Amino acid sequence: MPKATEERAVPPSMVARTEEIQQQIQQLSGRDLQLWSIGILVILVLTAGILAVLLPNLVWTQRVLRIEQGYLPQLFFGLISLIVLFNIYLLGQKLTLNATRRALIRELVLNERLESLSLIDPLTQLLNRRALNEMIPREVARANRLGGNLTFMSIDINGFRAINSKFGGQEGDGLLVEFGKLLKMIFRGGDVVFRQGGDEFLIVMPDTSEEQAQFPVERLQRAVEHWNLNNKKDYKLAFNWGLAPYVTGGDYADVLRAVDRKMYQRKHNLVPVF
Repeated sequence: MPKATEERAVPPSMVARTEEIQQQIQQLSGRDLQLWSIGILVILVLTAGILAVLLPNLVWTQRVLRIEQGYLPQLFFGLISLIVLFNIYLLGQKLTLNATRRALIRELVLNERLESLSLIDPLTQLLNRRALNEMIPREVARANRLGGNLTFMSIDINGFRAINSKFGGQEGDGLLVEFGKLLKMIFRGGDVVFRQGGDEFLIVMPDTSEEQAQFPVERLQRAVEHWNLNNKKDYKLAFNWGLAPYVTGGDYADVLRAVDRKMYQRKHNLVPVF
């Protein structure tokens, strides 16, 4: 029986938290603007208040405008008090905003580092199974929204367990690294390459039909042949694959099962290989 695609619960998304932090930082920038607006408004209010006090007490003497001396100390200390209080408030708000911004930026940097570490396979430097669970729903949603083609390709290395057993785990890891490099070289642009686990890989090809996906398969076959000629190992690198298109509005889990089934059939010569 073909191996069914393993279904796992999707862990909490750090991508969503990153977007949330970025939104909070943008909101802090908006609060900076609010503080400046409040500052301007307070200046206008103070100016209006001073004028309201001064104007009734202005006296014309020999065409010279003067202010009665009794009001000057009150106006002076009142103005100074308001300015000091406002600056204390403004400084406190700025310190709070800056501290919050620094904390968010630190969390954003840490979150991005953790996300990068958690989504990348450390051996092949390809995206891992968790990244697959994060990104495939996005590509499917995009295909549903735009009505474009979306093709899945499942790959495993032929006879990998025998190679690993005969030549050792270090040789097997090296082979996975080399095959990962070939995949990154062949599949470019918007294609997304995942290492599902072991010697199993999945490629998601947006805006690509099943027929168009045959071209990178052929390029990969030529690249593998070239690799075998150059490396002259005691074994031959070969791979099995299966292709399945996503149908708009369908369940992508069905496509993942279908692509695994096709790879299994090809591997055991249950369908013509072409």
